[in-house]
Order: sequence, then C-alpha cells, then structure tokens
Amino acid sequence: MSEGEPVSTPEGVDNEIESSYKPPPEKSIEEILAADQEDESLRKYKETLLGNAQSGVVIVEPDNPRRVIVKKLVLVVADRPEIALDLSGDLSKLKKETFVIKEGVSYKIRIEFLVQREIVHGLKYVQKTYRMAVPGLTDPVDKMAHMVGSYAPKTEMQSYTTPSEDAPSGMMARGSYVVQSLFTDDDKNEHLKWEWTFEIKKDWKD
Repeated sequence: MSEGEPVSTPEGVDNEIESSYKPPPEKSIEEILAADQEDESLRKYKETLLGNAQSGVVIVEPDNPRRVIVKKLVLVVADRPEIALDLSGDLSKLKKETFVIKEGVSYKIRIEFLVQREIVHGLKYVQKTYRMAVPGLTDPVDKMAHMVGSYAPKTEMQSYTTPSEDAPSGMMARGSYVVQSLFTDDDKNEHLKWEWTFEIKKDWKD
C-alpha cells in the first residue's frame, strides 16, 4: 500500500493516546530551520534534531517513495540473544518464522526504521495479538498502541523500543499466537502493516 493511503487503526487500541495527544502542525525542514533563528538554544536543539537533514533533502533509498521504511522487528529479552524479523522482504513469509518465548518472561519489541525526504510527525506502533487454533475465539487477547514520536530524516537507522511486556504463563497460556502490527502516524499514513507469530512454551527449548 502506498504512503498517504488512509488506514483504520484497530478499534479501541489507542483511545488513550488519541484523547491525550494533539499532533502539532506539520512543518517542513525548511520552515523549521527558518523559524526563531535568533534563539541560540533553539538553534542548537534543531541542529540536534535534524542532524544531516540540514544540509539538504536526505534520501537513503532513491527508488523507495516512502518517508518511513521499516526494516526490522527485534525481540529483546534480557540475557538472551536477540531474535529479528526482516521486514524489508516478502512479508507473507513472516508467519513461518515463529518466535519462541518462555512463559512469564519479560520482553521488549524494537522496531528499526529509516526516515527520508521529510520529517515524520507522530509515529505510532499499534499491535493486536490473537490466539491461534482456539475454536470460537475471534477477538484479540491483547491490544497495545505506543506513541513513537516525530523523527527527522537521517542516513542512519533509527529505532523505537516498546516498554517491557510480560509473556503470559501457565498451561492455558501456552500455544501459538499471531500478531497484527501496524506502523502509522498522525495523518493515518500506513508505513507498514505486517503479521508475525510467536509461541509461548514452558521453557526456551522443549
């Protein structure tokens, strides 16, 4: 789906974010640089924010028209090797690459992405989790939405890490889950939407 196409954020996931967060008016890099030039502290802040975007339009992948290019999803668990999903290829294959998560463990999800061409305002990560192979269960067992923030174009990879989540535990929690993930923004642009799976087990290796 091309950038700029409106999408529907999963119902009820981000009501708290929507009610408390009001997006700022969108400004181009040129407008930001031109504003308040006499304010030295603000000038330094803008230099930090914009980085190499100040020297001109930053384009990392010329053949890719998107402003946000989502590259990778990484499962982060303390004292464990990181497990990554490549989001730059065929997304239909991701459901075959199942994460294994030990029940009850605390984990985080890191999203790695590039921003090019223009500043992106109010990036948001939305996720719905469904239990697989449970007859009659169609509603998600978990929903979450995180405000990622606004990002300037950079040649370097940028990232966002979610707060810690605790995997469910107990015999009833063990099994396979499918996750619907969405990377969107204030303007409801769909930068990437994908599905992936994980399995809750008693231990890392059964």
